[in-house]
Amino acid sequence: MAGKGKILLSITGFNPQRWYEMLSEDREVVLEPDGPADPTIEYAVVWKQKPGVLAKLPNLKVIFSIGAGVDHVFADPNLPQVPIVRVVADNLTQYMTEYVLWRVLDHHRQGQLYRAQQTKKIWHEPPQRPAEDISVGIMGLGNLGRSAARALTAVGFHVNGWSRRPQELPGVATFSGDAGLVPFLNATDILVVLLPLTEATRGIVNYGLLKELRRRNGLGGSVLINAGRGRLQRDADILRALDDGTLKEASLDVFEVEPLPKTSPLWAHPKVFVTPHAAATSDPAHLVAPMLNQMDAFERGGPLEHVVDREAGY
Repeated sequence: MAGKGKILLSITGFNPQRWYEMLSEDREVVLEPDGPADPTIEYAVVWKQKPGVLAKLPNLKVIFSIGAGVDHVFADPNLPQVPIVRVVADNLTQYMTEYVLWRVLDHHRQGQLYRAQQTKKIWHEPPQRPAEDISVGIMGLGNLGRSAARALTAVGFHVNGWSRRPQELPGVATFSGDAGLVPFLNATDILVVLLPLTEATRGIVNYGLLKELRRRNGLGGSVLINAGRGRLQRDADILRALDDGTLKEASLDVFEVEPLPKTSPLWAHPKVFVTPHAAATSDPAHLVAPMLNQMDAFERGGPLEHVVDREAGY
């Protein structure tokens, strides 16, 4: 480990032991700095780090987020001006692609209806439309969104994509910016939200947005799937849309408050499928190696990959 920069592992919300053990195989790792201005720490690996813990570290060179999103990093008001690196790993992308494909297919193949029929012992086969008749719209065309789009296209769905900046993706109808948002929604039956959380996207999944989704379709109504960030959505607006028929169904992996309070009506709503922020779990077995490889390359003078644009927030 000689010559290799020390890592501060700052995690709240879950046990950091596995991360600590795997990072420690290659470098010295500490869970707390030796004083607020510890000069020995060069890297920070974080998830919802304690506010201010990074602020005075004089030799901190890079901050690594162990999640795909980085809004938890920016929640620290005293964040130092060093590069922030997003985690991008094949298995994280695969997990998210599996989740999106699972939920889209479940809504498309009327899983909710069949589960309800099973409890009542009803033997009834409703009409089924082919995937090519259904338009799935993905909000957010980063690594996760692009992978999900490719998988859905391969199954046969018509796929739309929306992003803040113009992008192109083979086989996908792309829209961008404020001007492209409503046309994108108007052409979408199943909305999949994979956006990062920024000031521009906070609360974007609200009643006004949901009202623009296409409802006259082979599904019998529009569907929402949010596997991005909970504060992208307004829970109360989703409930309103479900209750008045604006939405037919919803699959929600993220929520404004997490864990989802036991008092939330989303738990028992007959049109809602709830998962506990489990669409794509950050597994150190797959994510530690890419982080360590980046540190090694950086110390050899190489560039960092997946660096966050602080102005954009992702």
